[in-house]
Amino acid sequence: MIDRGHELSVTRQAELLNISRGTVYYLPRPVGDADLALMRRIDELHLEHPFMGARMLRRHLLREGIEVGRRHVRTLMLRMGIEALCPQPGTSKRNPGHKVYPYLLRNLAITQANQVWALDTTYCPMARGFVYLTAVVDVASRKVLAHKVAITLEACHAVEILEQAFARYGLPDIVNTDQGSQFTAEDFTDAVLKRGCKLSMDGRGAWRDKDYVSYCTSFARSTTSGASRRRMESLAPCDLRGA
Repeated sequence: MIDRGHELSVTRQAELLNISRGTVYYLPRPVGDADLALMRRIDELHLEHPFMGARMLRRHLLREGIEVGRRHVRTLMLRMGIEALCPQPGTSKRNPGHKVYPYLLRNLAITQANQVWALDTTYCPMARGFVYLTAVVDVASRKVLAHKVAITLEACHAVEILEQAFARYGLPDIVNTDQGSQFTAEDFTDAVLKRGCKLSMDGRGAWRDKDYVSYCTSFARSTTSGASRRRMESLAPCDLRGA
């Protein structure tokens, strides 16, 4: 881009190209041996623990006796072109073309089983990537009625576990969900309404009804991460044995 043998001066060429003259004379500094060794170790840790960001990597390196700051770790990660692989589930994003049903649980006293069921989808980080866990929970008893692990976020998985719960426990009065696209899809809404159940959906960004669902499904999620199912059943207030 810059021709040092041209009749125009380097300064004039830089002005015409609208670039800083300093960049013309800048010579990149070579990476030092210490940074090369550190980059190699960061790369090894990233391959072994791809979910680690700069903070976790720094703490791990400190435990190994390597004194380094978080910002320097981040700088080296950017230079190497690596970043933490964290799941981006978007489990509650609605489809603009789908119908949203009204929220029916406001001021409703939930006093018995099979009065209200709730469905929720969460994600489970795995050794490589992540999977989605969808669960049906009875609100009154907090019993996990059915659950399924899948690699995609589709309505068919929610329909499948809902049909399993219907077959095992009968029909609830109300089925409550968030506005995730897997729950607003016609396949799912039809599966609820054709059974004569009412369909309720949380308002956008609502957290109230998801708290106990997420709490219960967290135990089911632990089983997907390699924990003992028997141990989790003994610890969980939610009854996973029926799931």
